[in-house]
Amino acid sequence: MDLVSSSLSFTKNTVNNLFGPREPWQVASITASGILTSIWLWNFLLQDESLYNRLKTFTFTQIKKIPKFKKKIEEETKIISDLFENEIIENTKGEKYIIELPSQGISQDELIKTVNRYLNLGKYNWKEGFISGAIYYYDEKLIQFLTQVYGLASYTNPLHSDIFPGICKMEAEVVRFVVNLFHGDSNACGTMTSGGTESIIMACKAYRDFGRNEHGIKNGVIIVPRSAHPAFDKAASYFGVRIIHIDLNPETFTVDLKKMENAITKNTLMLVGSFPNFPYGTSDDIKAISALGLKYNIPVHVDCCLGGFIAAFMPQAGFSLPPFDFNLAGVTSISADTHKYGYAPKGSSVILYSNKKYRHSQYYVSTEWPGGHYGSPTVSGSRSGGIIAACWATLMYFGMNGYITSTKEIMGTKIFIEEQLRNMEGIFIFGNPTTSVIAIGSNIFNIYRLSDGLNARGWNLNTLQFPIGIHICVTHLHTKPGVASLFVEDLRKELIEILKTPNVELTGKMAMYGMSATLPDRTIVGDITRYFIDAMYYTPT
Repeated sequence: MDLVSSSLSFTKNTVNNLFGPREPWQVASITASGILTSIWLWNFLLQDESLYNRLKTFTFTQIKKIPKFKKKIEEETKIISDLFENEIIENTKGEKYIIELPSQGISQDELIKTVNRYLNLGKYNWKEGFISGAIYYYDEKLIQFLTQVYGLASYTNPLHSDIFPGICKMEAEVVRFVVNLFHGDSNACGTMTSGGTESIIMACKAYRDFGRNEHGIKNGVIIVPRSAHPAFDKAASYFGVRIIHIDLNPETFTVDLKKMENAITKNTLMLVGSFPNFPYGTSDDIKAISALGLKYNIPVHVDCCLGGFIAAFMPQAGFSLPPFDFNLAGVTSISADTHKYGYAPKGSSVILYSNKKYRHSQYYVSTEWPGGHYGSPTVSGSRSGGIIAACWATLMYFGMNGYITSTKEIMGTKIFIEEQLRNMEGIFIFGNPTTSVIAIGSNIFNIYRLSDGLNARGWNLNTLQFPIGIHICVTHLHTKPGVASLFVEDLRKELIEILKTPNVELTGKMAMYGMSATLPDRTIVGDITRYFIDAMYYTPT
């Protein structure tokens, strides 16, 4: 008896045993229903998102459809939306919004005045280092120089390489500069991108296509530490691949290597490590992740977007580091932001590969368009030649010695702040930060109270969740005389006051942020984030 006949016989016998004799059409109906039900159940159980999360999402979605709850949620979200919009209005200091094009063009002098007025909006004194990260270097003479460079190349576009070969030469030189910084050999290569997010997205796209074309992986999986940048999640969402987040070691706040290895399957597209990660400034064991990549023949990406341009110069500046770059045979790609500690204007980053075969998978190529053959190295087609020229000029301006000196100053400041904080009662430092980020927590009081108090003193720090914390990303601005000492003293003063009443509840905006970290329905948290983004586009209608 062949397999088909055997299957039909089994189906008929099963139906008869369960339901008694049936007509052929009834058997077909029951069999078809069973098959469809089995397929639905199979898909439901084996979707990328866990069964628990899908059941939780489904439950909250149904609850929010109940009229009473729906109305309450709409009322609360309206309050939150208005709160964000009011904050935008407050930060613009009553500046009139222009919502229609003027009938006549405005003079250059008047426009420059308006631009300067707009740029002075906001309440934080960022030029004096009262912020965490965001602005990594500020020097008016350098800005004037780079503005001149950008202006010279502002009309150029590397998409037209035959028209602007000089811009393409600059981009190629930037890539080679950075390849050499991270110890790539003659096979190493890369491209410039618009920022760290695009660099990461490009790496994920490259490995998705490489895995599909070279290894036949149709249902690819990206494995990342839970502390990895959300750009990996964005890439997974964009490219339709699954992403698995590996828990961190609770003592070191670096990825649990055993859990990472256990997550590897034949569908794994890439392994990811951060050097350092954004939340805590700690660095994953890249040497061990590289070894996993070699063992299972899986590409390894190292995210150096945040601190790469400090880490690359730390050995020459006198600070020891574990291996993390192309010196490790298993490392196949690195993302590093030239617009952070490379001090280039915003809008530039580099994605590097150990071999052109990976970069080829990053490219997009169309051969059947009536307009001709089309190919682009990154997401964008047209790109700003001005940004490329300004990035190139920045790297050339600082040179090796400039970056080494800057690294010494930043790391000296970071070490001073960290040592001071570790000696304070009531707070702790997450793990052992590698480069410039210091994350702070507390087991005695809600750490968001410290953030709130520092904010009232003019400091803007980053807030963390799961677990809650705050961090300061030390930049060159903090190396100015007195800035780091003032930060430490302001923090100490706030800490003394908080420890007098450690159990006081949060109030104001930080209370809302703290509450969002505890909400089981993460779709509501997502909606809150969307309202915040909406507020960025506020204009009176």
